[in-house]
Amino acid sequence: MRFWVPATILIALSGPAHADLRITRDHGGYVEEYKAKYQRIRARGERVIIDGICNSACTMVFGIVPMNKICVTPRASLGFHLAYYDKAYTFGLKVNSSAGTTDLMSYYPPTVKSWISRNGGLTNEMKKIKNGRDLWQIVDPCPEEFF
Repeated sequence: MRFWVPATILIALSGPAHADLRITRDHGGYVEEYKAKYQRIRARGERVIIDGICNSACTMVFGIVPMNKICVTPRASLGFHLAYYDKAYTFGLKVNSSAGTTDLMSYYPPTVKSWISRNGGLTNEMKKIKNGRDLWQIVDPCPEEFF
């Protein structure tokens, strides 16, 4: 049995599907994977809602996805630290990567770089921003319907 569907309906059904990325518990990972992930999100025009932990490589979102497509809920927190090599290749030791840190910093907008600078620069220890004025200087709060 065959069905006929008007072309206008097919176009509407086959158009790009837009979905929001909701970050709730992201502790980071490999920088290259985050670059690719956020470039796909940017290309699709999706929004990013930070609704919890966004640490380490997760924070690269601010340099890849347009800032007008990112917002934070009251549960949001950001964490920044020096880049380091995969511990699987350094016998379980945390070995800093100056090249990795330089690459990471190159993605951050001035608001993020300024916060990092005001808070003593990147170190091995995670430096966190929680909901409030410091966070809102970097990224806008989400409208209430996103909570």
